[in-house]
Amino acid sequence: MKERKNFWDRNAGRYDRFMRKDGAAYEEMYELIRPVVKDKTVLELATGTGLIAKNIVNAAAHIEATDASTDMIVEARRDNRSAKLHFSVQDMFCLPYAEESFDVVIVSNALHIVPQPEKALQEIKRVLKDDGVLIAPTFTHAGNSFSGKVRAFFMKRVGFPLHSRWTSEEYLRFLRQNGWTVRKNAVLK
Repeated sequence: MKERKNFWDRNAGRYDRFMRKDGAAYEEMYELIRPVVKDKTVLELATGTGLIAKNIVNAAAHIEATDASTDMIVEARRDNRSAKLHFSVQDMFCLPYAEESFDVVIVSNALHIVPQPEKALQEIKRVLKDDGVLIAPTFTHAGNSFSGKVRAFFMKRVGFPLHSRWTSEEYLRFLRQNGWTVRKNAVLK
């Protein structure tokens, strides 16, 4: 956990600039998420600087957005203008929320960078209502292609904590093997 936290704390100030290159995919993702969170109580894990939470908050009833990185949460709080959105530093493996607290849990682009993602899914299942929805988009590697391997190599060199390299099919299989029913999936470029 310490290795991951240090990487994210070091990069919190430049995270939003880095993510701009995926802006079109994120806009598409927001459009897919908003109807699911409409008037719901939402938990977002690994929120980073709060990009997703800030873009969907008007649809939700309330959002608790958490991250393990203190510096990411400092960045997220900077321009939060919604009383419905609360940011805090939390460990996704040991959340302080009661069982079945949330209608929707979002863990975006995070399961591939945490050790023991199945443990994170168990904790998510604990805080998610029985009829709740998990939204778990993540970066996948197209068949572990040459370009994907090169990108992963350079990301590792700069300290990016990549723990799982799934293809889209492998990721869906991983979710199912951990007790989740996949009702909808989309590949965003």
